[in-house]
Amino acid sequence: MATSGVTIEPAAKPEEKRPKPAARSYSGALVVVEGIDGSGKSTQLHLLKRWLEVGGYRTYFTEWNSSPLVKSATRRGKKRRLLTPVTFSLIHAADFADRYERQILPLLRSGHLVLADRYIYTAFARDGARGCPVDWLRNLYQFAVIPDVAFYFRAPLEIAIRRILSGRPRLKYYEAGMDLGLSLDPVESFTKFQGLTLARYDQMVQSDNFVLMDGTLPVHQLQQKMRDIVAGHIELKRFKEA
Repeated sequence: MATSGVTIEPAAKPEEKRPKPAARSYSGALVVVEGIDGSGKSTQLHLLKRWLEVGGYRTYFTEWNSSPLVKSATRRGKKRRLLTPVTFSLIHAADFADRYERQILPLLRSGHLVLADRYIYTAFARDGARGCPVDWLRNLYQFAVIPDVAFYFRAPLEIAIRRILSGRPRLKYYEAGMDLGLSLDPVESFTKFQGLTLARYDQMVQSDNFVLMDGTLPVHQLQQKMRDIVAGHIELKRFKEA
């Protein structure tokens, strides 16, 4: 399969053996959103978070690449453009592992509804697009629990790109995928990199039980659908503050 002239590595076949997910040992619930930049996922998760907070539910929000543990190393590596696909992947894995052990898992065990803006599937999609082997990535994150609901917000590539470029004065080097040598033009490189990432996400819809959300729908329609799905999959009254 090809996107923007770049060949996509075939997805792992369903029958191939994959690491077993971590056993469930908590009373909380985990809801995650995934999708390429500009898909609308972050907006929808923040609206869901606000709705739950107003309703008096115990919630906690976490987002990708936000651990202070590796922030300085990541900043230096990006500034000097030293990050290879593997080192970039391992830095993100360290960031996630720190947040997982210090925030996500303890809060799940204490009975919170954890909302994650990006989860392990971001690594599978982005790092896979950068050439890291799928099985290696899945083994790297096998300690992570499987979400109760994993929303995948999908918007056509041209719409997502337009949304991002309208709000960004300049694309950053790694954000645009310039490290991959896809193009000398940042916008063209970004478009190709997002196309590669989108294809990876599409390959995970069935294998990882994504709840597919049409990122082109009006914000209020998407939000209502999201609330209905969460309420249908999770017993929300368990998270009601006393």
